[in-house]
Amino acid sequence: MVRRRHGLTILAHLVLIAGVMLFGFPVWMALVASTHPPEELSINPIPMWFGAMGPDNYRQLLSGGIPEAGGVSVGLMMTNSLLMALLITIGKISVSLIAAFAIVYFKFPLKTFAFWMIFITLMLPVEIRILPTFDVIAKLGILNSYVGLCLPLIASATATFLFRQFFLTIPAELVEAARMDRAGPLRFFWDILLPLSRTNIAALFIILFIYGWNQYLWPLLITTDENYYTIVMGIQRMANAGEALPLWHLIMGTAVLALLPPVVIVLSMQRLFVKGLIESEK
Repeated sequence: MVRRRHGLTILAHLVLIAGVMLFGFPVWMALVASTHPPEELSINPIPMWFGAMGPDNYRQLLSGGIPEAGGVSVGLMMTNSLLMALLITIGKISVSLIAAFAIVYFKFPLKTFAFWMIFITLMLPVEIRILPTFDVIAKLGILNSYVGLCLPLIASATATFLFRQFFLTIPAELVEAARMDRAGPLRFFWDILLPLSRTNIAALFIILFIYGWNQYLWPLLITTDENYYTIVMGIQRMANAGEALPLWHLIMGTAVLALLPPVVIVLSMQRLFVKGLIESEK
């Protein structure tokens, strides 16, 4: 019988509460700052509770935007970021599933070499590939477009490797049973592999969505049209107001709005995410 140590339990909970407060305090301050006029954020001490300007600040952000940031509404920038994140996520998962399926279940010349060529791309940071990629996208004429924003980012060596490792755990008896039932490769992929990969797909979906949502360098490089600005670019432009003072109440409001889609995705898929990370027997 295991004896519970109440002192250690209380200490563990206190440490967890302190960690939550430590990481949650900046979010709380951003939320509070977004409900005050700018002059109240310039005094010392800054307010720690909500003000009365919250509805007006968020209404301005979602409709008119900030002139210092080009006057682009936050609603449009969030829509662009959402489309970009979804297209990147769906593209990465689709390409990685197909690539891993081909590497594991098909025989073709230089199969191992092809896998290692994919895997070696993990050693190349984005900064090394970004100028050649920009040159290709410019020559294709897809700058300032959703295709240009998403197409160079949909290949994922990490996702391909993870799906390959999972497919290798599929029992050979299951493959033989599908073959005896005269299931072709596409039917085996669609009816057997995809349902078994559900938790892995969910876990990768969350990680890749946040990756696409937080993209900054690539959209900044290829986007000059304000209609394609993303929310991360918008926050940066709001903070770099030149000689004018940054409008921190609107910047914090934009940061709070930018948090919402990733939080919704994580909360809605939390169980599948945790299951996909800890499940050992498929």
